[in-house]
Amino acid sequence: MSKSELERFREMSVAEFFAKYREVAGFSNPVRALYQTVRELVENSLDATDGHGIAPEVRIYIERIDSDRGWCRVTVEDNGIGVPPTVMPEAFGKVLFSSKYVLRQTRGMYGLGVKAAVLYGQVTTGNPVEVQSTTRGSSYIYAKKLYIDMKRNEPVILEEAQFKKNVSWHGTRVSLIIECDWQRAKSRILEYIRRTAIIAPYADILIQTPDGEVLYFPRTTKKMPKPPKTAKPHPHGVDVETLKTMLKATKAKTLLEFLEVEFQSVGRQSALEFLKSIGLRPTMKPKQLLRGENGALVVAMVEAMRSFKFRAPRSDCLSPLGEELIKVGLKRMFNPEWVDAVTRPPRAYQGHPFIVEVGMAYGGSIQPSEEPLLLRYANKIPLLYEEREDVSYKVLSDVNWKQYDVEMPAPLVVLVHVVSTKVPYKGVGKESISDVPELEAEIRNGVLELARRLKRFISAKEREAEVMRKILVLSKYIPEIARSLKVLSKDPGSWKPLEPGEERDIVDALVSLVARNIELPRRGDDSGRSVEDLIRSIISEVRVS
Repeated sequence: MSKSELERFREMSVAEFFAKYREVAGFSNPVRALYQTVRELVENSLDATDGHGIAPEVRIYIERIDSDRGWCRVTVEDNGIGVPPTVMPEAFGKVLFSSKYVLRQTRGMYGLGVKAAVLYGQVTTGNPVEVQSTTRGSSYIYAKKLYIDMKRNEPVILEEAQFKKNVSWHGTRVSLIIECDWQRAKSRILEYIRRTAIIAPYADILIQTPDGEVLYFPRTTKKMPKPPKTAKPHPHGVDVETLKTMLKATKAKTLLEFLEVEFQSVGRQSALEFLKSIGLRPTMKPKQLLRGENGALVVAMVEAMRSFKFRAPRSDCLSPLGEELIKVGLKRMFNPEWVDAVTRPPRAYQGHPFIVEVGMAYGGSIQPSEEPLLLRYANKIPLLYEEREDVSYKVLSDVNWKQYDVEMPAPLVVLVHVVSTKVPYKGVGKESISDVPELEAEIRNGVLELARRLKRFISAKEREAEVMRKILVLSKYIPEIARSLKVLSKDPGSWKPLEPGEERDIVDALVSLVARNIELPRRGDDSGRSVEDLIRSIISEVRVS
């Protein structure tokens, strides 16, 4: 075989890979790329704020730079914890360098995010990323202009400076010039911001568009979810390579100590029982497991861990929104007649804890549609694309809404929020969630629980309408009946026309009689209503007319 016929092999860095195959990260075209850039920057800002107990203030500016070439500048500023100057170059200029490579609930998970946007800007416009950041307590604002060396996956700093800080601001400001299509991306981006405002009513969000529009979503509550915590891995969730890495890095002296210290939900007694079940000495040094041929001991240990009955993963590391915040967000955006929410008990899949939250809103300003408006979220991220691929859509499609007195088209919104240290996304784009059986069951349970509550509301509303019809009819006849009874009660020999209001005592008696025998259905928000007051109000209107 000649040299010309031989395949040529070379190494490709991760930066080069994602620059070449940018559609993998969601940057497939100028429309999707603009949406993805805004999304990645906003999610970084929210993680840097509410993830650390700071009430978010996020400012988004999108401006046209070159209309002929379709270039836009996207700038996002936040009031988060900031990025230390020592790691700023790598944080924005090295793919797969991130603070998110720990077991913790975060909006991002791959360490691509902003770097994918930087790469997209480089390959479409040739422009670097500009970053300004300052941490809490720092006396300086640090600024850097840089790009990514794609061959080496390393940051290249073009300009850098530091300024004395004479304001109290702390946070990060990131600015990128990218090829985009604002007109086609506009609806998606604005919908993304609206849905972010629903899931984070404690955030103060402003977006300025290339059209000169300014949309402002002010903070509507001071209550915030607790920040997520870093968790230790659960034995059911580790694989062979993860266990090898843990064994190499551990400072534990024995296998017993290794299991107790490095994993969650493993106590001394369960660790001893597990080691006994696989025939390993508790006093054995952890690194001795690595000496087996082809890692056979490690493979055996992983297989045994997955079948051993350890306690379920802890969920106190997770940060669900809570029912109150979900209801606040839905009320803010939809002004519904009825709204409710439920946070399901913690569950786990493959050793990863998760919590499902479901919100539901009905009536009011919601426009009726042939199927419920589904709002999907994962770790507080709105998911807009690939709806029909998502497990939540599958669950909603299986619900027989007629069984819950909901006739389509109906003014119905359903919100599904999944929080986990590892959300089972279907792809790198993080737009749809896989139908993991445990997750699907919890979503279904949450949706059906709220559907039953909605049915009770609709039934009470229908009963109330029927009662109101009875009250209206009776109220119209009470004055005439009272006048007739008053006339009949007089002595025929002394009869004369009634004076106005002379029959009031009989009206009062009849109103009280009717009110004692009619009860309005309770709807949860109207305990102050009185049947007697309603009747008197109707009688007054009849008299006036």
